[in-house]
Amino acid sequence: MSDPILSIRNLTVDLPKGGDRQYAVEQLSLEVAPREIVCIVGESGSGKSITSFATMGLLPKVLTPSTGEIRFGGQDLLALPASEHAKLRGSQMAMVFQEPMSALNPCYTVGTQIEEMFETHTELAKSERKARVMKLLEEVHLPDPARVYASYPHQLSGGQRQRIVIAMALALDPKLLIADEPTTALDLSTQAQILHLFKELREHHDAGIMFVTHDFDVVAEIADRVIVMQHGRIVEEGSAEEVLNRPKHPYTRLLIDAVPRRSRDARGAPAEDVLLSVNALNKIYHIPGNMFKQARDVHACKDINFSVRKGETLGIVGESGSGKSTLVKCLIRLEDPNSGEVLINGTDLASCSRKELHPYRKMIQIVFQDPYGSLNPRRTIGDQLIEGPVNFGADRAKSMERAKELMRIVRLDPDALNRYPNQFSGGQRQRICIARALMVEPKVLIADEAVSALDVSVQKEVLKLLNEIRDTLGLTVLFITHDLRVAAQVCDNLIVMQKGEIVERGNVEQVFGAPSSDYTKMLLDAQPGKDWDVPDISTLPPVAV
Repeated sequence: MSDPILSIRNLTVDLPKGGDRQYAVEQLSLEVAPREIVCIVGESGSGKSITSFATMGLLPKVLTPSTGEIRFGGQDLLALPASEHAKLRGSQMAMVFQEPMSALNPCYTVGTQIEEMFETHTELAKSERKARVMKLLEEVHLPDPARVYASYPHQLSGGQRQRIVIAMALALDPKLLIADEPTTALDLSTQAQILHLFKELREHHDAGIMFVTHDFDVVAEIADRVIVMQHGRIVEEGSAEEVLNRPKHPYTRLLIDAVPRRSRDARGAPAEDVLLSVNALNKIYHIPGNMFKQARDVHACKDINFSVRKGETLGIVGESGSGKSTLVKCLIRLEDPNSGEVLINGTDLASCSRKELHPYRKMIQIVFQDPYGSLNPRRTIGDQLIEGPVNFGADRAKSMERAKELMRIVRLDPDALNRYPNQFSGGQRQRICIARALMVEPKVLIADEAVSALDVSVQKEVLKLLNEIRDTLGLTVLFITHDLRVAAQVCDNLIVMQKGEIVERGNVEQVFGAPSSDYTKMLLDAQPGKDWDVPDISTLPPVAV
């Protein structure tokens, strides 16, 4: 094998005093070779991102590398002055961040932002810079490069923005490419395209790629070698085939055991009583025209019909733009449908006026995708939980007792009611959001991508919690997701949406086992790691602890 592009030896990064541990990264050693994709996996706080930021010279000042070296291009990056390290960024090493919208400046066209790489690091004339940018846009498979060049970030889809960030990273043909969770928020088909793009880049650019992720399906799709981190230390390392199918360390086994299977535990059949019925629901958005574009109508939901029984979990699957979010907004009346019915226990919420709707709002509650943006950072958890029932006229003291009871149900200490959101992890915040939704005793709970951003072990706990709460309280659950493994594990029945229409429906076995729609087949084919059969950890030989 040729000499490694990146060699990290005995790296230790100190944490500020008073933290939950002394080191963010401790005695870490790893290598990345040319044309190799090394996936670093682990839960939040394991040190994955700290390792990549230390390599790029982007560590915040409170985190200090105390020992070790990071060798790149024959020199120790930790010994370089900040100005010299900065010259390497972009020209010889580059990074693709998780959220492309925050990585791009909304005030400049994407063409201008990519050109800035050449303007900063080369002496190319403007015409040459533009030609290089257009070539990059073609290389990352963006449609109509001339249009994309002149577009602002908000005018592009999430997948297109991520390709722009990748194009910026590739502008000067770096030897090392670091990708920090670049596919977490993307649809299945877009995710598949981005992962395929990374594999192409490895071959065409001779780059070494360090890919940080918590998604084992992504690891199964692209990794040559896997490094597993826990609490700042490497606990297991090996080829993708070895680590994914024959994990040796208990922590690696715990993570793989938490990956959802495409099957679910047997449970009793839901009641026969239909609790929620949606009939001929339509929502049309009118997009006004201007001097450059004609006005147009977007049919976001077209004649949607489905029913859900009491105690049933209905999965709603589809990509961005399929109409899932619009459907949810109509169900909870954040948007008014143009026509149709939303019946809960015979009451049509779609036809109620805003005043008439108020007492019925507590019938249907929602848990949003982002637990960080769902809670007010300036108010205690207790105040936020009791706000709903108090608004419906409940006694404040009784509501607080109900909040304490629900905190126990979601396995959090009732004392947490006196604390603020920033004192909790992402998984704990999502549990708090579930408790808040249950405060008004709803009949229908909507989980809108409620586990997509969580680590696999936390995701497993939240999914188990939702199932237990559904069975204990007799809830009807609408589970919206783009993760087919999760949908297969928790849902009784599924509907698949495309361009505002339901294109397939049935139970999990029917939809995933024998899909009739070409769109469903495309989604199943785009699932990363679809050929990886998740091992049954209980059948593996025991390991020494």
